[in-house]
Amino acid sequence: MKPFQRYSLLACSFALFISLSSGCGYNEIQTMDEEINNKWAQVESQLQRRSDLVPNLVKVVQSYAKHEQKVFSDIADARARMSGAIKSEDPARIAAAEGQFNSALSRLLVVAENYPNLKADQQYVRLMDELAGTENRIATARMDYNNTVRDYNGYIRRIPTNLTAGVIGAKPRKYYDPPAESQTAPQVDME
Repeated sequence: MKPFQRYSLLACSFALFISLSSGCGYNEIQTMDEEINNKWAQVESQLQRRSDLVPNLVKVVQSYAKHEQKVFSDIADARARMSGAIKSEDPARIAAAEGQFNSALSRLLVVAENYPNLKADQQYVRLMDELAGTENRIATARMDYNNTVRDYNGYIRRIPTNLTAGVIGAKPRKYYDPPAESQTAPQVDME
């Protein structure tokens, strides 16, 4: 083969590669993967926000219910497990820690209901409002994450992007599926 033919063949091959790869979905797969990572970071951020809010709530409740030490130590243990799980970035571990955290938080809220003066404390009311807002943010972040995972998983399974996904090793991502007890926010009767 003559050098001119070799360069012509190489140039044509390169042009063909570029034209085929522009429609293969590689860039879209990368963009969607990063979007999933971003949405997961939002879930972690809201879980950490709740974890950081609870010690303030515990302090307020402690001032009224000094003899409920077991509940307070359970909250501290659950918070430590939640922080460790968030750092691990493992959705299954985070879901398990969230279930334990919600259980401990529910026990704290039951203790709080036994103290009428506590329910009138402005700091307690403000913290409970913040906790309710954070629970809503967690639910929204979970939903956004799962919707993004659904879009990504569907995209990498469709033709022709499934071919590109197979070549680059893109695998379906897992949905965030928290335990049943963390599906609902803890409820407290403020009356």
